[in-house]
Amino acid sequence: MMVEKTDYMTAGIYIGMKTCTPYMKRFVYKIREDGLAMFNLKKIDERLKVIADFLTNYKKVLIVSRKENGRQAITAFADAVGAKAVAGRFYPGTLTNPAYRKFYEPDIVFVIDPLIDEQAMKEARKKRIPIISMCNTFNAARNVDLILPINNNGKKSLALALWIIAREMQKKQGKIKKDAEFKPILKDFGDE
Repeated sequence: MMVEKTDYMTAGIYIGMKTCTPYMKRFVYKIREDGLAMFNLKKIDERLKVIADFLTNYKKVLIVSRKENGRQAITAFADAVGAKAVAGRFYPGTLTNPAYRKFYEPDIVFVIDPLIDEQAMKEARKKRIPIISMCNTFNAARNVDLILPINNNGKKSLALALWIIAREMQKKQGKIKKDAEFKPILKDFGDE
C-alpha cells in the first residue's frame, strides 16, 4: 500500500453511499448492515498508482471540482504537479471556445465528481480529451476513461487521494526519490 491502511481508514476513503450503480459494484468489498457500500482498499490503492502513472504522461493536466470540499485539495494538487485547477464553477466554453478569455486546451481532464462536474466532462468529450474521474458508488461511469473508486464527498478523502497521486507523480518524474522528500503536507491539501 502507498500509505498505511489506517491512513486510508481515517480519511474515510473507502466509504461509499447506500446507492450503488451496476458499474461501481465491481469496486465494492461489502455492504454494511446499515446499507453503506464499502470500497475495496486494495483496488483504491492500485488505481491511485495507475492514475499517477497515467497522468505523468501528460504535460497539460486540468483538474476540476465544483464541490466546496474539493477546492483546496485540487488547488494544492495543481501547485504540486504543475497542473491547472478550476475550483468552483466551470464556465461553458472553457475548453471549446477559443474566443473565451479563460480558454484552455488541456491534454487530459481530471474531475472530482462526474455528476457535478458535468460541464467539464461534456466539453472534454466534445474535444476528445481523455477524462479521469473520482467516482463514488452512486456515480454513473459513462464517458469516463479511467475511474478512481473513492469517497469523493469527504474533504479528508479527497485530500489524501490527491496528495498520494501528486507524490507518486513527482517520484515518476524524477523530482523526488523517496516518499519523505515530498514537501507538501496533507494540511496543504485540506486535510485538517
